[in-house]
Amino acid sequence: MTEKSQYDEVIDQIEAVRTKNNKNWMDILRLAFRHSPDEAAAILAEIYKEDRAVSDLTRQLTDRQS
Repeated sequence: MTEKSQYDEVIDQIEAVRTKNNKNWMDILRLAFRHSPDEAAAILAEIYKEDRAVSDLTRQLTDRQS
């Protein structure tokens, strides 16, 4: 097995796990908005804010590659 195919195998496994977890994440999001939409929106806004911070930091790393 070549290195590339070993990487591909691991990447495929990660994709499969992320797909399952994304379904779980969406299910919990639906549940939260059905039962407490205002509270769910506030939590989601915090998640979005933190994700934006991670994206900004990631941009610093990728900008170095240019």
